[in-house]
Amino acid sequence: MTGWQTHASTTIYANPWLRLREHEVTKPDGSPGRYGVVEMQHPSVFVVAVTDADEVVLVDLFRYTTQTMSTEVPAGGTDGEDPLSAAQRELREEAGLEADDWTELTRMFALNGVCDAPEVVFLARGLREVEGAAHEEEGITGVRRVPWAETMRMVRDREIDDSESLAALLCAAVALGKL
Repeated sequence: MTGWQTHASTTIYANPWLRLREHEVTKPDGSPGRYGVVEMQHPSVFVVAVTDADEVVLVDLFRYTTQTMSTEVPAGGTDGEDPLSAAQRELREEAGLEADDWTELTRMFALNGVCDAPEVVFLARGLREVEGAAHEEEGITGVRRVPWAETMRMVRDREIDDSESLAALLCAAVALGKL
């Protein structure tokens, strides 16, 4: 039993990517309350792409929401397609790469205290360069191949501070026996 009871839900705002709902609830302690939830309309995908030289592919982009530059793993929305197809598209669009070997590492949720935002993390290996990168459209200002040790230093020094990229890198490090 969760202890939460939902009595009514109202959509406050919606667009093709997200919906904001407000729920009238009874909390686990029995008191009434309201709970706002951001619902993502489609799952997101995150790709930890690793080269044959054991480098991690990272992208640099400007994030409008935080008004900062961000270093991240290639990622994006599924836009109604299956997660693997979306991950393959995102790697091609953001990094100009395709991969021969794909492994689904985990499914997780972002900001699950306020969001219903499902995510799927993939490991991509056997990389090769291809046409079809959409750097300008995606807002990508740089693509880097960074050795694992340097990637971990970037994590330690908070040069990578996107929580979803951090979680994806952790999952990949565990899967590859790096921890």
